[in-house]
Formats: sequence, structure tokens, C-alpha cells
Amino acid sequence: MQIKLSDTYIEKIKSEVTPHWGELGWVTYKRTYARWLEDKNRSENWDETVKRVVEGNINLDPRIQAGAVPAEIYHELQHEAERLYKLIYSLAATPSGRNLWISGTDYQDRVGDALNNCWFISIRPQAYGNSHIVPDYLKKDQPAVSMPFSFLFDQLMKGGGVGFSVVEENISQMPEVDQKIELVVLISKKNKDYGTAIEAGAVDADEWYSTHEGESALFAETQDTREGWVESNALLIDSHFSKTTGKAERVIIDVTKIREKGQRIHGFGGVAAGPTPFIEMLYSINTVLNEAYGRKLTSVDCTDLCNLIGKNVVAGNVRRSAEIALGSPVDHGFVTMKQDKEKLMDHRWASNNSVIVSPEFDEYETIADSIAKNGEPGIVNMDLIRNYGRLADGRQEGIDGEAEGTNPCGEISLSNGEPCNLFEVFPLVAEDQEWDMNEVFSLATRYAKRVTFSNYDWEISRNIINKNRRIGISMSSIQDWILKRFGQRLVTGFHDQYDSETGKTFKAATFNDNAVQVVNSFYGAVLQADQDYSRDLGCRTSIKHTTVKPSGTVSKLAGVSEGMHFSFDKYIIQRIRFQDSDPLIPAMKEAGYHIEKDAYSENTMVVEFPVKAEGAELKNFVSANDVSIEEQFATQAFLQTYWADNSVSCTVTFHPEEKKKIAGLFRQYRNSCKSTSLLPYSGHGFVQAPKEPISREKYIEIKAAIKGSVQAIYQAMNQELNEQKDLEIVDQTDCISGACPVR
Repeated sequence: MQIKLSDTYIEKIKSEVTPHWGELGWVTYKRTYARWLEDKNRSENWDETVKRVVEGNINLDPRIQAGAVPAEIYHELQHEAERLYKLIYSLAATPSGRNLWISGTDYQDRVGDALNNCWFISIRPQAYGNSHIVPDYLKKDQPAVSMPFSFLFDQLMKGGGVGFSVVEENISQMPEVDQKIELVVLISKKNKDYGTAIEAGAVDADEWYSTHEGESALFAETQDTREGWVESNALLIDSHFSKTTGKAERVIIDVTKIREKGQRIHGFGGVAAGPTPFIEMLYSINTVLNEAYGRKLTSVDCTDLCNLIGKNVVAGNVRRSAEIALGSPVDHGFVTMKQDKEKLMDHRWASNNSVIVSPEFDEYETIADSIAKNGEPGIVNMDLIRNYGRLADGRQEGIDGEAEGTNPCGEISLSNGEPCNLFEVFPLVAEDQEWDMNEVFSLATRYAKRVTFSNYDWEISRNIINKNRRIGISMSSIQDWILKRFGQRLVTGFHDQYDSETGKTFKAATFNDNAVQVVNSFYGAVLQADQDYSRDLGCRTSIKHTTVKPSGTVSKLAGVSEGMHFSFDKYIIQRIRFQDSDPLIPAMKEAGYHIEKDAYSENTMVVEFPVKAEGAELKNFVSANDVSIEEQFATQAFLQTYWADNSVSCTVTFHPEEKKKIAGLFRQYRNSCKSTSLLPYSGHGFVQAPKEPISREKYIEIKAAIKGSVQAIYQAMNQELNEQKDLEIVDQTDCISGACPVR
């Protein structure tokens, strides 16, 4: 028996509730999360998306999955689905972008990992176990070097981001590369991408078979599936280790069956890149492994392999490959690997790199100097991650003792094979709409908890998810909400404080006491909801519950500030790029938005949206350009102390004159921040910058020229014109650092 939302209820909510669309909200939604409806020859409308998402989630409740459901429980879940629908439809809160795109689809049913944004894997030999992918030359319980790379490849192709660890503890477990391999990639003329494949190094399949019949080699015929790509790559990697595949000198991979460039990808969506990027990846990976012959793989080698896989996935034109590489701060090769500009441009751009620090680490000047030059590495404090939830709750030895890394944006601590599982609340919007915040956080918690009952594809993931049931309830619009609710920012000042460990005095932040009390109550609501629902389901309570994700695309829907970050300015022009064939373009032009050709890319148009920060007219507003580096560190510490028992994703921006403060602030907050990255502040001094500050007067002038609703105009136009499939906003990302997939 499945829970369904009635048309009557949906029409009632549509008549009573106006979604809190931001200035770019509806347009962003339409080009990011509205799925194509084949039977109606158009994309979804918002009410249809929310219905799909809610029904896909509520029916993950294991009591529904078990079959017969007592009437009382069924009616409770029906009521919950209705309240959840209203919450999301109003844009007071939303699940992750991944859930907005996937929940309630056939893809969710077919791919167990589909609802989770990001994952973590340790780069060391591991067994595939009882997973959907097990190469045929391996036993399920046989450790293989290829396994973590296969996990990463599989999750990236499902649209997820992956964090991976190449610290010495992992890399030291790698066996010696004891076989050099000649790689031969074959393709038949039957494949329409034959010409470009040959240019990439492939060999004519018919000619090769006719002249090499009976020769000894390891062979794979790559199937036109995600699993097929992963298994062929796994064979190539493992062939370099004789204890895994036996003696080998040559590997032959036939890619003829891979669909040609431009063909539709069913399930996740988009179009195929053809076999050529895959061929290039195989040859590059084989080169890395052959160059390691006679020694063990290094952290740099393993990061290169992951980056080459990520580069291949990006070439698929559909998914952004999101990776974070975690290494040691004393691993000179890892820390400096992006200084090789040729390899950086070729593939090392594919991951953000961070270092895992211990409590004894004190070389912050070296890290700060590197950050000042290129924005990397970030810092991850594994001692805090493993032994603390919220800092306010004190040290809890081993509370997250199996954690080994993070997701690409750093807001969720993760064990080997574990995913993040996010839901985002906009307290500014929810309170304006007079929601009971206890109900909001309860609905959010229960939504995320149900996701943990998905049918996960990998055994390591199933095992750790069943154990941890980790969730990540996040907040966005934090800065605007605090300012509007309390009339002050989170940090109300600074005072001198003595550090007995370093013997120095530093400027400690004074926090908003009222905000402390309210944020504490929000955290309590999440914990209570998890305890109640876990009891009802007969499962473990979640190991950790709360976070602050960087947000981005999702926060644009509601038009609120992103995560803990400060608004770019009070009033800005936000420029969004669209394909020039997008039928939204004439609708936006008709509505009065300024549109011009992209100065950098062909077939692309730039649309200017006037945006006003929610807190623009409030006293004590501060923009991202004006907020100090000290206040940004302190804000992260506040949220790590009173809200997030996972981590807080924070990309601290700094101006040139603030570089000298970085090392000292790292040292000051060494026991307060679990994961921190920094980037130089990027202003707007170039043509068609994504964001440009404007005056209040200019904002009013631009707004006055906008004559109508893009949504209404677009829908009226498309009653006569056919909508188009597979249109997306150009170059958008889901977070401030650009690290995460959009959906």
C-alpha cells in the first residue's frame, strides 16, 4: 500500500500558499529540477515536482515497504506527507538538490544510491563484497586495489561527489606494482565515433582480431552501462598486480558497444559523450600505473587516478565531477602536486585538496602561505570529527570513531563507503510563514531518516549506513535570519582571551546570547524527532544529525543567503547564463530583463537579474565584501558549537591585506573548526561578472523595468510552442566553492 497525495489536497495548497520564490528561484528550478514528462511533452511544474519528491520519500518508510500497514500508521504517514508537501511547496525548507531531481523516479527504484549527494572512500585495497559490481576475476571477499577507484567511478557517474583519503595509513597498504601492461583499446567501424576514437589511440577492432587471434591477454568487452565502464577500468588497474589477476602483459578493451556521442542517457538524464573520453582515461591511467612499476603507488599517483576518472565523468556533459582529496600536511608531494601546471590543467583540477591535521600539528604558516597563493589546501581536523559532536556538548571519546574523511564540501564527517544525507531549512522563510519550528525540524529529520532505508548498491555502504543512520539537517539564510530575528549579527564583538597552550592572547568572539538559545532549541528539536522516529522504526538513532551545507542552487530557489555565508552585497545584479536556444529567453525578454550575448562563450546568452538581500535594509547588515576574516572564522565556530554535530561547510574569503592573519586564525580556532577552506575574495571587476553590486537606486530602476512574471509569460508562450528537453543553466554549481554537483 503506497501513500499518495490527492489532487484535491494539492489544489487546496496551491490556492492557499504562494511559494517563496527568490528573484532567480523559478527560473533556476525550471532549468535544474523540473523533470521532463513524456506523456505531456513538457517539463514538470513546481507542484508536480514536490508531489513526486514527497511520495518518493514517504514510501521509503520501512513499515510501508514491509507490506500491510496498520490503519493508524498509514493515516499518520498520510498526514505527514501532506504537511511535508506544504513545507516544501512553500519553500520554507527543501530536501537536497539530488532529492529534488531523483526522488520518486524510476531511477530511484533502480539505483539504490540515487538519493545521496556525496560519498567518501579510503584509497586502499578493499573487497567488493556483496555489491552490484564485482569483477568476474575476483571473489567477493578478495581485497583488490581497484575497488576504491571503482566505488568512486560508480558514484561519480551516478551524479554524486566523492571524498577520498590518500593518507599514509591507507596508501601504505597498497602492494607493489609488479606488472607493466600494454593496453590495446579496440573499436569497430560500426560505432559512429570510430574516427575520434582512433585519434584518441584506439585500434581498428576487425583488423586487430584478424592478426592477433589466439594471443594471450586479459580481455574486456565494455558494455554500454555504468557497470561496464567501471569493470573495464577495474581490470586495467588490477592487471598491474599479479596476485590479483595472475601474470599478464597485455590488456585488451573493446569499446565498440559504448553508445555514440549525443545519444540520450536514460535514468539520470542528459546525453552521452561517446567512447573517446573513456579511451583517453584508460590510456592515462595505464601510464600512471606503468610509471609506478617496481614500487608502491604514492598518494600523488592515487590522486591522479581519481582525478583522471573525474575528468572522464565531466566529459559526459551531464554531471559535474565533485572530488576532495584528503592527504597529510607533511606529504610534500601531495601538498605541492598542483604546482605542476601541465598536470593541473590536464586533470588535477578535478579535486579540491585538503590536509588532515592532528592535535599536535602547528605548521600553520606553511599551510597559510600555500592558501594565499592558490586557495589550497583546506584543513580537516580528524580529532575533532571523531571525538566531538557539537562543541557545546564537550568531548565524547570515539563518538564518530570510524570517520576517516568528509564529503567534497566538508560539512559531513564520513566513514569508509558512507554517504551524506541532507535536508535544508530556511528559518527566515519558515518563521515568516508562521511555521512551528519544532514541526519543521521534525519533518526535515524524518525525511532524511527515511533516505537511510534505500536499497544501497555497495555492501560497505549498506553496513555503515545501517550502523550510523547519519543525517545532515542544515540551515540556510542564517545571516539574514539572525539579523532580522535579533537585530544583531551572530558575532556582536570581540574581547581579549588568553590561550594557555600557546601563551598568547587573542581576540575571542562575543556571541549573540539570544541566538545561542534559539539555535540550541532547534538542535533539540532535531534530536527529539530522531529519537521518536527511530523508536517507531526499531532502528538506531543517528550517529550525528546536523550540519551547515554550503548550499547554492537550492538556496537560490527561495532567494536566501547560502548556508552560513554572507550575502554578496545589499543590492546586486546576478548574471545567469543560458543556452541561446532556451525558450525561457524570449519569456525573460518579454518580462523586461536585460539580455545580451555572452562575452566568453558561443551560443550562450547572459540574463541580468536584480537581487536584493533579505537583510539589505536592516541595521548591522554586512556584505561578503566587507565582513572580516575574523568574523567569518568566529561564525563557523559558533555554528560548530551550538548547531552542527557533523561539520560546518565554510569557505572563508579574504582580501590581500588579510593574508597575514590566516595562520594565526587557524591556530586560534584549531579546537573549534572541524573543516575549513579559504579562497581569495573574488570581486566583480571584469566583463559580465556573475555578481555585481549596485546602488539601491539602480536596483529600483531595474526592478521598475520588469513588467511581468517570467513564469506566467513562459507558460502562456508554451501553450502554443513546444517545450524543449535537456536544457540547463550554463556553468552553475551547488555551492560557494563550486565543489558539489548541482543535482
